[in-house]
Amino acid sequence: MVEHLPLAPVIILNAPQMAENIGAVARVMANFGLSELRLVSPRDGWPQERAWPLAAGAEGLLNAARVIGSVSEAIADLQLVFATTARPRELQLPILTPRAGAAELNEASRRGERIGLLFGGERAGLETTDIALCQAVVTIPIDPAFKSLNLAQAVAINAYEWRTTLDNTAPAIFREHSPTADGAAMLGLFEHLERELDGAGFFHPPDKRPSMVLNLRSALGKGRLSEQEVRTLRGVVTALSRGRGRVLAKLAKQRAERVED
Repeated sequence: MVEHLPLAPVIILNAPQMAENIGAVARVMANFGLSELRLVSPRDGWPQERAWPLAAGAEGLLNAARVIGSVSEAIADLQLVFATTARPRELQLPILTPRAGAAELNEASRRGERIGLLFGGERAGLETTDIALCQAVVTIPIDPAFKSLNLAQAVAINAYEWRTTLDNTAPAIFREHSPTADGAAMLGLFEHLERELDGAGFFHPPDKRPSMVLNLRSALGKGRLSEQEVRTLRGVVTALSRGRGRVLAKLAKQRAERVED
């Protein structure tokens, strides 16, 4: 069997009511790499100006959105379509979470099948006759005490789960990572801190100093500090010691002035 690169699911909105929600759907689709939007009989027609501001840069998706007259027409060229609904139906269809649904959609797409996700309108959701055209139901595991979920939020959750089937690693950090500090750098930090703490009289009573030093070194060592973090901490210690020195000098000056008086 030839494995194909997975194509993202087509997002189908059945009878969407609010232009703002359509724009927000386009935005989350772009966030997660979904590129095809189909609108089945939008209540107020299409296009609607109010959708564009909510797209927040995903205008291309709105410009390319197809308006279709029925769900059956909207899914005619798709081999696997999942209906998203939180309401129980009498149909004997598999019920999946968005994560499980995304995994199955990914497998089908790799087989070369065209895939889609069908969402109902904001007020009434999907009719049983529409769900019957699909091969499974995707239900988001939300709190049963409050099942109201915005249309764009529902699309976002499913789009996110789809995205994780392609890449589930955390995004790369945006700045260069500083290497972990080596033993010499850590020893320099320990000794620097301990000198200043000696000067400040922190280690008291003196016979407790060895155990206190070990505890400090252990606490700092567990953090697996980077080279940059070690430099920053040494800068903090230096700044504090200088500040303490200035305070002591000021107190000495004040005492000298009182003696002269």
